[in-house]
Amino acid sequence: MIYVHIPFCRSFCTYCDFYSEIASSSCRSRESLDTYIKALCREVELRSAEIRENLVTPGAVNTLYIGGGTPSVLPLSVFRDLLEALHNVGVGKSFREFTVEVNPDDIVEKGHSYVEGLLDMGVSRISMGVQSFDDGILKWMNRRHDADAAVKAYRILEEASMENISIDLIFGLPQLSDTLWQETLEKALTISSKGNLPKHISSYQLSVEPGSALAQLMEQGKWAEASEELCSRQYDRLCASLKTAGYHHYEISNFALPGYEAVHNSAYWNHVPYVGLGPGAHSFVVRDDTYVRRWNNPDLNGYLKAVNKGDMSLASGSENLSEEQIVMEKIMLGLRTSSGVSKSLLMGACSPQNVLSAISDGDLESVGNDGLRIPESRFFVSDAIIMSII
Repeated sequence: MIYVHIPFCRSFCTYCDFYSEIASSSCRSRESLDTYIKALCREVELRSAEIRENLVTPGAVNTLYIGGGTPSVLPLSVFRDLLEALHNVGVGKSFREFTVEVNPDDIVEKGHSYVEGLLDMGVSRISMGVQSFDDGILKWMNRRHDADAAVKAYRILEEASMENISIDLIFGLPQLSDTLWQETLEKALTISSKGNLPKHISSYQLSVEPGSALAQLMEQGKWAEASEELCSRQYDRLCASLKTAGYHHYEISNFALPGYEAVHNSAYWNHVPYVGLGPGAHSFVVRDDTYVRRWNNPDLNGYLKAVNKGDMSLASGSENLSEEQIVMEKIMLGLRTSSGVSKSLLMGACSPQNVLSAISDGDLESVGNDGLRIPESRFFVSDAIIMSII
């Protein structure tokens, strides 16, 4: 599996801390995009052996995910160049799942032909950041679209025959009332002009990330987080509404109609190795029977210089993971999902007494022949449960 980071946005969202650069008109010029895509393709060449090894790693999943930033600011030609570079190092032209993240305003601006171009290149899944259907909240978030644009963009995607569409929503804002949240969920479920449900919905509680504009507002005393009670109520409403609508709640923040669970993201939670490309991207690879976590520094200029010199180590870092770290990661990631982890793994890596206490308290329940998972009713406090076990 391969992740590609596009470090460009037209504006920064209030809550976001993902690495990105403002894509001004000059940044979006053909010259600057050519510079970046050439560097990205060069990184593919420099890491070709690593990419090929990733394809044959036990449990490997053939997926491509292009995220950001805002990939939809890019013209179709940039995607084509990237796909050609991947193909040249042995990555096939077809993927089990090929996802591109988009913003509603880009889809509205570029229209059906842009979506059809993505489909022609093999894109099989779109992840669109809607976040809210309230214009006041969208403005506070510094989103570039309004509620009408979100609906219009979704319908452009489905009219262009993009079947697998995921939308993102955010809850847990002090200005988001329970009534408004219920209305948001109803609008999400009726967003299609064809009467179809979105195949996938991701919903996240607003968090304050270091370095974000939101963190600065908090430090200045201009904003305060929502109460835990409000967040818990809204998460419960989310789970209940989507369950009634027929969604499978397969990970704490992710819901899918049966058969449309995200293959790429599920592989992350199953601890499958992957290669991340672009500034700010992370990788999890196997090298000489050792699991290695590596990352490209979130610095576009440094990235470009390293690529030009043919030495990615100038703009990246890495660490070897111990067996204990690997097991703990498997447990922490697995307990975020409805599949859970094996009881034998938990009992072997954690205090058996802690595991048995969690079962007795109802924090863990059986699933399958040898599995344990956190019940959906306690997903909201999953972090505390996981910490109590490990």
